[in-house]
Amino acid sequence: MCRLILGVVYLVCSLGWSSVVQADAVSDWNANAGKPGSGGCNIQPHESRMYAMMHIAIHDALNAIERRFQPYILDLPETPGASVEAAVATAARDVLVPVLGQLPLELLAACIPAAIDGVEADYAAALNAIAEGTSKTQGIVIGRAAAAVVLALRIADASDTPVLDFSYPDGTEPGEYRSPTGSALAILPGWGNVTPFVLKESAQFRPGPPYAVSSEEYTADFDEVKHRGVKEGSTRTPEETQIAYFWLESSPLQWNRIARTISAASGLRQWENAQLFALLNMALADSDVGAGETKYHYNYWRPQTAIQFAASDGNPGTIADPAWEPLDPTPPLPEYDSAHSFKGGAAAEVLRRVFETDQVSFSTCSLTLPIPEEQCGGANEVLRSYSSFSQAAEENGVSRILVGYHFRKAVEEGIKHGRKIGKHTVEHFLKPVD
Repeated sequence: MCRLILGVVYLVCSLGWSSVVQADAVSDWNANAGKPGSGGCNIQPHESRMYAMMHIAIHDALNAIERRFQPYILDLPETPGASVEAAVATAARDVLVPVLGQLPLELLAACIPAAIDGVEADYAAALNAIAEGTSKTQGIVIGRAAAAVVLALRIADASDTPVLDFSYPDGTEPGEYRSPTGSALAILPGWGNVTPFVLKESAQFRPGPPYAVSSEEYTADFDEVKHRGVKEGSTRTPEETQIAYFWLESSPLQWNRIARTISAASGLRQWENAQLFALLNMALADSDVGAGETKYHYNYWRPQTAIQFAASDGNPGTIADPAWEPLDPTPPLPEYDSAHSFKGGAAAEVLRRVFETDQVSFSTCSLTLPIPEEQCGGANEVLRSYSSFSQAAEENGVSRILVGYHFRKAVEEGIKHGRKIGKHTVEHFLKPVD
């Protein structure tokens, strides 16, 4: 595995596989998008955008064969009898290959060719399994049409914004963002300008401001992350350290794996899976857009710099530790609100509304535990179990305190922010037809 973590940026040369036996083409292509040698070569906001585009194309292709849900953009007369498998595979392939080719080459040159080759291999295998004939040809035509419309819709969505900004200014006042790297650097400061999939604008559900550095609430959050998120000498329990690493994984990979697990256990059919994964990934993609807008609007400092520079913050209740380090290196972008918590809240809300209950028990694995044998597919694979979507979202959020990335305020607001986007997505898009 090759992994460069830059906060919301996860450069992955080999990522992800599903421990669930897939039941249909929609779930298969959801897994294909993140497996080694396929779509598992990405930067996290770009990753969530790619998954959303792929699943919109898949959803609309299926509903051009038989209309069961309102399409997102492709509105064609139904073509009964067209091959569902050919339509799904073609829609997925025709989105994944060009989008992978558009990723920032300076960061991903090592794995883009292999990722594209993986997608092409999966596509060839999918088509070879389908009998030749009119049904297959019609499915391919529909899949191509769906992908083409989605690609055209997103061609000027501002996602070509630079990933790394080496001239982003450090703040000088208490509470203002300062790069934890020691030199001017910020990740994706323009991502908040990317065109959303479901929101009217990126600031639609922006939360109120973070705590003032002089407040008692800030002091309490400061002390919590100082003691629980520190690399050495933490008050974390062994399980809390496991939680911190477990949820370091890319949110799109983790929450799509969870969705596949629950879909398989629930026996969802292909049209239902198409709706589920499109809603989930549009909400995740807009969580990245909303978080990017919020972060650079408030430009708040990270716990690492807050703790290291506490002697000059004007708050007598905060005690500085110039040598303080988090459990995992701090991402170089503003702190508030927590994008990871945001995406967990959005995913949990979509799943809760699609399955019409929060009380769903499931287990999942992770690719970011420190011991490879304990990762997904390892000889001693670690599974963590949950009794509800909310419980998983809460643990996902708390993990950002335990790893030293966030104050509790950012975590709590992030989850609430995400829930609003999840609710908005399900209430306004891909509704069932009568």
